[in-house]
This record gives sequence, C-alpha cells and structure tokens, in this order.
Amino acid sequence: MSNNHERPDAVRSILNTLFVAVCLLAAPARAADTPIAPDALQADLRLLRAEIERIHPEPGLFVSRETLRLAYERIEAQFRQPMQRSQAWRTLATLNPLFADGHMFVTQPDWRAATRAHVAAGGVLFPYEVQIDAAGAMTILAGELAGARIERINGVPAERVARELLDLMAGDTPALQANLLSRRFWLYYWQAYGAPQRFELALGQGGQSRTVTVAGSAALPSSVAEPTFAQTYGFELLPDKAALLTINQFQWPDPQAFYDFTNDAFTKIHAAGVTTLIIDVRGNTGGNDDMWKSGILPYVADKPARNGSSYIKKVIAGRASGTEKVGDVVHGFGDTWVAPQPDNPLRFTGTTYVLVGRLTYSSAVLFSNVMQDFGFAKLVGARGYARTRQTGGVVGVSLPNTGLEITIPRFVLDRPSGSREAALVHPDIVLPDSPLDRRQTIDALLARLRP
Repeated sequence: MSNNHERPDAVRSILNTLFVAVCLLAAPARAADTPIAPDALQADLRLLRAEIERIHPEPGLFVSRETLRLAYERIEAQFRQPMQRSQAWRTLATLNPLFADGHMFVTQPDWRAATRAHVAAGGVLFPYEVQIDAAGAMTILAGELAGARIERINGVPAERVARELLDLMAGDTPALQANLLSRRFWLYYWQAYGAPQRFELALGQGGQSRTVTVAGSAALPSSVAEPTFAQTYGFELLPDKAALLTINQFQWPDPQAFYDFTNDAFTKIHAAGVTTLIIDVRGNTGGNDDMWKSGILPYVADKPARNGSSYIKKVIAGRASGTEKVGDVVHGFGDTWVAPQPDNPLRFTGTTYVLVGRLTYSSAVLFSNVMQDFGFAKLVGARGYARTRQTGGVVGVSLPNTGLEITIPRFVLDRPSGSREAALVHPDIVLPDSPLDRRQTIDALLARLRP
C-alpha cells in the first residue's frame, strides 16, 4: 500500500482488494484439504476481534457493538468443530456486510492466479455478465440475451444464489454490495456452486419465459488481466460544445502518464471552445488523491480546496508522535489545502458535471465531495450507493491459523463541508443509470442542458 493511504489527506482505494475479499476462493490444495482445529479457529477469531479494537478508531461507527458481539458469538459457536480454510472464510465473511464499510473485510487472496489455473486445466466459468440488485434480481448485461432476467440457474432460483453471496459481501450499503457482486459474479458462482460445463438458464423477458442451455465460458474474463490505459481513461468531444472525460480509477503505475493525459484533454477542451465538461467516475473505485489533486483540480478549481474536514484516527505503532501515543483516538481537522491556479492557460471556466454511480468509491467519493462542496461541479447520476464519510488508512492483519486476512481502516474522514447529511453520495441532478447502456445517462444530461 502507498504511504498516501495512511494519511487522512489522501485515501487510497482498496476496492480492487475488496473484490478479492468477496470471492470464495479455495486455498492451495494442501491447506484447503487440511482441517483446522477448533482451538486454532477460535484463536484467529480472538485475534481478529483484538486487532479491530487496536486499529479502528470507532468499531461501532457503522454497526453497533452489540450486533458485532452477537455475530462473534455465533461464529465462535460454529468454530467449535474443525473446518477447512474455505469454510472458515465463509464463516468469517458473514461479518463483511455487518461492517458496512467497503474498506473493512475478511479476505483470502490470489483469485486471478486461481482463475488462470482453473481455465488452463480445462475449467469453464459462468458465461454472462450480470447486474444484480440488492434484492437479488439478476439481469444479463450483454450479448444476445442482454436485458433478460435470470430466474433460475441449473434449477436453483437465481435470487437465492444472489442472496447467499450477498450475505458475504463487503460494502457501505446493500446496493454497493450488490454492485460489487455483479462485477465478479462469474467468480463467486464458480466457488459457491462449482463450474459445470453447461448452464441451464430459465429466463424472463418482455413478459415471456423460456429456458436456454449454454456452454460455460473457457475464456479468461477481462477482469483477470490488469486494465489497459485506454480501458481506464478516455476523452471525447461531444456535440453542443461538450466534452466527456472518463476516469475509471485514480491510480496508475506511472502517474505522469495520467497527468499527460489530462493535460492533453484540457488542451483539446480549450482549443475546441468547450463550454460543458462531463467527468465520468461511475466506474471509479478510487486510488490516490494526488492523482486528481494534480491531474484535475489545476484545470477546474477557482478557490483553495481540501479533500476533507474533521477526522478521527487511531494511533497505531509506527504512527505515534510526541503528542500522539499508541492507542490514542485523535480528533483533528484537515489542514492540507490545494491552491487554485488562476493563471493556468488551460483552466476551464465553463460548467462541469461529475457523473457518479454504482462503483464510485474511496478516493473517487472524496473527489466528488470536493467538486460538490467547493462548487467546482454538480454531481449527476443515481443516488444511494456509497457514504460521503469515508474510512481509510487501511491495515491488513494476517490470521495465522486460517491463512485469512482482515483489513481494517484506522481513520474516518468527513467531507470538506463538515456536513454528514446526506449520509450517502447525493447527486445534484438525479438521473437513472441503466446498466445496459451507460451512454444513456450522458445523453439524458445533454438533452436536459439544451435550451
């Protein structure tokens, strides 16, 4: 993890890691086949509880301590019998939705390597991308069956499949948990239900029902590979002197490549006389705040800005100072400001809109907060996924007996305005965001802006 992720003034996303956390990957064969003794399982549970108390500044922030206590007691009772590591993960992962925080979860690693090995050995995967809602409804997103609702998979009600997996998902809200499940459904289905060579799907579409049988996919999903720059960032000039800047993450191995990209985009914006700028972060799970502080704010900010206001943090070993000792819970106020650049020849003086949506999270939420609170842009899109009050400074703790890991944030940051209402990211302009056609929201916004 970057050191930036350990500071209240820079929150680094761990949503890519979160996608590891919510998968049901089996351990390597030796570990998976070896039962873990009850005393070892319970020792890991005790360590998990102790580390949450050591690291988190306020464990009862998003879930009551009583709810957690009852959950721990339930898990302790289940841990009175031997379990394989995959079983232990499924048991501990029931804490993930209770934490109600996309930065806090129990995980086991190496899902990309496991997927490659599975496919290389002749295995197949669920063949369709889907969108799942918080109630478990499942819709196919692409291909010849796009828009069809899946009612049963190999005889099992699709909503039951989804609900079983949602019970293991991390995320701020049930809606965010469902969006995260949607993004890796092929993975979760594989580990929960196996990998049959063919899938019988009962579908509903346009008032009609039908059953189809399709082969499993032998292709590696695109998400197994790291996305290319062109898949992550995009720029397009639109009609009516508008432009679209798509930013799907605020992290890149070579940050200068991102800064060159945004400089080129604002050069084209200036040359084309653009008056309406749309910045799309609907698919942005976060990253490093420095990316948007240095790559976007210089072109749109007309006043000093900071990514938050008050914060609460836990002082842990390695983070103590003369005034803050290990174990202290510190309440403070952010004082790191980014100055505007009024003389920047590429500074955009038109109207800016930021599209937020299903996967806007972590640093992307902080970016959205800044753009909204300082009046640099209006937020557009669907409401109700992620909190404006974000955790950060995550610390990973290994559980030695199970080989699992708990990820725990050590600070909580309030938005720049200091307001905690609305609790969730709330667009200034609410527009539907169809999972079947992401362009629909852009077109609806442009139509709304036309005289």
